[in-house]
Amino acid sequence: MTKLTDTAQKTYAVFKENGFTLATAESCTGGMIGEALTTVAGVSAVYLGGVISYANSVKTGVLGVSADTLLRHGAVSVQTAKEMALGARRLTGASVAVSVTGIAGPDGGSAEKPVGTVCFGVSSEGETTAVRVQFDPALTREEIRRAAAVHALTLACKRAEEIAGTGGK
Repeated sequence: MTKLTDTAQKTYAVFKENGFTLATAESCTGGMIGEALTTVAGVSAVYLGGVISYANSVKTGVLGVSADTLLRHGAVSVQTAKEMALGARRLTGASVAVSVTGIAGPDGGSAEKPVGTVCFGVSSEGETTAVRVQFDPALTREEIRRAAAVHALTLACKRAEEIAGTGGK
């Protein structure tokens, strides 16, 4: 089994045990998170669905990301990741929504946002947070996307454990 498959199975177990639901909003991972989750038998009990918002028009038109946010901060930003997660939760009514937007390469990076820059958002009732992670730019596009998918699911699990009061125990 791969780390992504293992993380998807753990996510399913944590969400099922606590009666939570999950939604996703993906950009650079292009549906990889949803695909990993749907390999887990029974995941329909917790995974409500996701939006692949590769284009900014989908980020704004479907997820409700502010055009001003995209203009001021760019598609790859913690601000956009937060709004993507909020939008996914609003659309689905999920307990937790996780988002990912980044630069998987090999092109598209800049000095400010090099290849491997990925921003994640996590939204639950009363709290939406985001974080920027810099993956090694020497990784391949596939490796960055896979690492981002694992990280997104890990963040979703942590939030579910926090809400449940288990703190990951």
